[in-house]
Amino acid sequence: MIEKHDFYIDGGWTAPLDGIPCDVIDPSTEDVCARISLGGAADVDRAVAAARAALPGWRATPPAERLAALERLIAAYAARQDEMAEAISLEMGAPIDMSRAQQAPSGLDNLQDALDVARGYAWERPLGPQAPGTRILMEPIGVVGMITPWNWPMNQIALKVGPALAAGCTMVLKPSEVAPLSGLLFAEMVEAAGIPPGVFNLVNGDGAGVGTLMSGHPGIDMISFTGSTRAGILISKNAADTLKHVHLELGGKGANLIFADADDKAVKRGVLHCFNNTGQSCNAPTRMFVERSRYGQAVEEATALAQKMQVGPASAAGRHMGPVVSEVQYGRVQALIEKGIAEGARLTAGGPGRPDGFNRGFFVRPTIFADVTNDMTIAQEEIFGPVLSILPFEGEEDAVAMANDTRYGLTNYVQSQDPERRKRLARVLNSGMVEMNGVSMGPASPFGGVKHSGIGREGGVWGMEAFLQVKAASDWPG
Repeated sequence: MIEKHDFYIDGGWTAPLDGIPCDVIDPSTEDVCARISLGGAADVDRAVAAARAALPGWRATPPAERLAALERLIAAYAARQDEMAEAISLEMGAPIDMSRAQQAPSGLDNLQDALDVARGYAWERPLGPQAPGTRILMEPIGVVGMITPWNWPMNQIALKVGPALAAGCTMVLKPSEVAPLSGLLFAEMVEAAGIPPGVFNLVNGDGAGVGTLMSGHPGIDMISFTGSTRAGILISKNAADTLKHVHLELGGKGANLIFADADDKAVKRGVLHCFNNTGQSCNAPTRMFVERSRYGQAVEEATALAQKMQVGPASAAGRHMGPVVSEVQYGRVQALIEKGIAEGARLTAGGPGRPDGFNRGFFVRPTIFADVTNDMTIAQEEIFGPVLSILPFEGEEDAVAMANDTRYGLTNYVQSQDPERRKRLARVLNSGMVEMNGVSMGPASPFGGVKHSGIGREGGVWGMEAFLQVKAASDWPG
């Protein structure tokens, strides 16, 4: 069993001052696979003090030197990417092939995107021809508290750490206590890259403990949080007393609008995207709206796909679906499946309980509900599991109204061969992102949502500027 109790503070590994042992559970077996420590107030104070002490020197470091440090971190990550894939697979249940192809590479891709954006960034610039003597200075926001989730652990850590390093910020990271091994491995990469002491610090802990201490800490200038909407609201309230900058990437309930003229792979694409990562993605298209003329066929196709989908342990090779991350998550998904049945949705595949052949592990049956109405719980609540709701619509106006009838607004999806329709829908769907015909967003695109899906954007120049603040200076020498 893995024992990882130390925190990474001020450039070295140090034993917790307020440590409480915490078991890490392998979701495929329900066995303890590792043991860490959860920190307390003294550990947070020590990490914040290190970050504050390092801030003046790091913010004064020329951008070229900060980017060289980021390049070294990228090299350290690339050298141990396969180890990262194994850690993620063990701690949160992503099948090992999926972890190698998607989970671990996402961290490297985001670090590289941050480097590419920073290389061409204008840290100082003229205001404009109307004010030639006024200069705009883009400066680091300060000490950043980063709280990251378990579902895409490296994707989210790299989306925050990469641009924050380049911007000249120092930071304290709290990875999810459910999946902490990847974060600890990342800290080893930071150490190997020779990032100056205090610039990056890591303290393990839970949301109620370390998370609350960080969001209310007077020594932290900004909180960057990815996780549930409920937790984001609590963080915002706790941060208000210290007037922190708060950046939130929260939940989603993506609508996938499939029109009669969609291509033949539209339904399959939607089902596979919904079930990827065992449905544990905030941008998953979990509501499939299908134009009435194609609805019956779509239900049959989606049902057949779910019935054929294989489920298996994270350690096994193959393109199967793994478990959900924890007993708590398993219970939540099961309760919502039962709720869908109770509220009258038609179950066409999957359903309650584990798949056949499994009596251990947090495995969920790939589940399809048809004839869902938009007022049902399963159409409104983020399930975060392999559960797809299918609803019919009559026309474009009807589809848009139903898609926007949610408190969330992260990603919506459009499947249509009509270019003018795609333009119209991209403008009226109330979400931070609209993905059309299965074409992914380009590198360094902004990621984030509206309404209860969050505040701000990660990725690209928008993600860089989340960690910067604007200063204007007059009478700037020519």
